[in-house]
Amino acid sequence: MAEEDRSARSLQDVTTLLHRWEQGDARAADELLPLVYAELRRQARSFLRRERAGHTLEPTALVHEAYLRLVRQHDVAWAGRSHFHAIAAQAMRRVLIDHGRQRHAAKRGGLAHERVTLAGLAAPADGGDVDADLLHRALDRLETLDARQARIVELRFLTGLSVEETAAALGISVATVKRDWATARLWLLRELQRGGA
Repeated sequence: MAEEDRSARSLQDVTTLLHRWEQGDARAADELLPLVYAELRRQARSFLRRERAGHTLEPTALVHEAYLRLVRQHDVAWAGRSHFHAIAAQAMRRVLIDHGRQRHAAKRGGLAHERVTLAGLAAPADGGDVDADLLHRALDRLETLDARQARIVELRFLTGLSVEETAAALGISVATVKRDWATARLWLLRELQRGGA
């Protein structure tokens, strides 16, 4: 029972700190980090498992860079802990995209493909991996077509949230997540196969 009380208090503390941060209290962001750090590291590890082997970013560096980007955001109306983690997932994705682009620019003429596996999505026809940059471009296209489906892919595939956690983060029903996840997976697979051809 004490563990449940501690967990409930922690959730309330996160919500309170997010509201203080939203109201301009810069110290709230510093107080928030220790409360969400373990979950952010879990998200970062999930993202990095899907990146190419030998990726130079470590989970700690990804968390810190994403958190710095979050702290710089203004005018965010935090809806709670789940909303925070959804925005953090977007920040991590952007960090990885930027990191990959910088790496490719530094190589000047080397292979410009990062490989990631499609764990959580149906495998490509050839059974191979998918180019990370191609995946991120496909997600950007999906976002222009259906922003909610793009968020669901980010949270389910890239962050590793469950259907229930994704529904809570987005404030939608579990049935909607399942339906949109199935549709988005098929669309994404088709786009990745088309882009790799």
